[in-house]
Amino acid sequence: MTFNPVLTWWVLGPLAAAAVLGLGWVLSRTRAQPEAAQPEENRAWLFRAALVLLLLLAASRPGLPDGQVQAAATNLNVFFVVDTSSSIAAEDHRPADGGGPRAPRLDGVRADILAVARELGGARYSLITFDSGAAVRMPLTADTSALETAVAVLAPQVTNYSQGSSVTAARTVLAERLAAARDTQPERPRLVFYFGDGEQTSAAAPQDMGLDGSLVSGGAVLGYGTKDGGRMQENSGDPARPARTYIQDPATGTDALSRLDEERLRGIAQQLAVPYVHRAAGAGPAPMLQNAAPGTLERTGESLAGRTELYWLPAFAAFLLALRETLLASRQLRELRPARGTAGRGPDA
Repeated sequence: MTFNPVLTWWVLGPLAAAAVLGLGWVLSRTRAQPEAAQPEENRAWLFRAALVLLLLLAASRPGLPDGQVQAAATNLNVFFVVDTSSSIAAEDHRPADGGGPRAPRLDGVRADILAVARELGGARYSLITFDSGAAVRMPLTADTSALETAVAVLAPQVTNYSQGSSVTAARTVLAERLAAARDTQPERPRLVFYFGDGEQTSAAAPQDMGLDGSLVSGGAVLGYGTKDGGRMQENSGDPARPARTYIQDPATGTDALSRLDEERLRGIAQQLAVPYVHRAAGAGPAPMLQNAAPGTLERTGESLAGRTELYWLPAFAAFLLALRETLLASRQLRELRPARGTAGRGPDA
């Protein structure tokens, strides 16, 4: 059995000791007085002592380790790193069985960011995007409405501005944001969730993420797309443009295809020391989180694996004792009322 008190032990301990000593002194005084040594009076004091002790036990929050409970992850800083190069618009995000319609990869990214945020409710979130360069779209905040808005307006890079992108283009910005979070809030674990397809379109080889191991507490690299690839719709930068055109391959003059590169994504996951997970349309959030950060998804020192809380048992027992005392007091008042009502009447009344 483990304990996670609502107050620190150096506060709760003296309170418990004082309560026990006080109750012991009252009971000893009660027994020393013959007129108060009736069994009913002693029993009442024993019930009161039990009530106090049960409340103290409930305040210590006993529990069994390794229980499966959902806990708010209020001690986390979560960084979402999103590939917004043209390839994220490739239309090959589909269910794992290959059936169903194909959607842009970015649709899956949006859904998964919000799913992670729901599972890690209470955390603080930051959104970083990268294509030809990298930028912080949203600094760390606990405002989920701001996150939803930032995710909703995510869009691929304007096609005419594309100059090739590196899968590790966000490394410097991410390292700076992680270091700032560590320096200002060292007690909060830092999770990094990387969303991309692993396609390297820059002429230069990708640099190593090169992050200090102390910066990343956990997270996951999430891959989108298929090895067969998908066509990429152009982004003109003008939302009113009605034409539906696709990026062309200059070598063939046909629609260009973007293909998932899982080997490169696994390399990034290894550099970040987090797992790699391929994402398909309709997949639940569990694969993204089950190995994301063992022992770091915390709420007041508890992991999401958590424990089975037992504090409600002594709390419920205390409630029953308090209810019993209330009913007894009510009955005694009813018994006293007739006697009080007749005490002032004369013999001829």
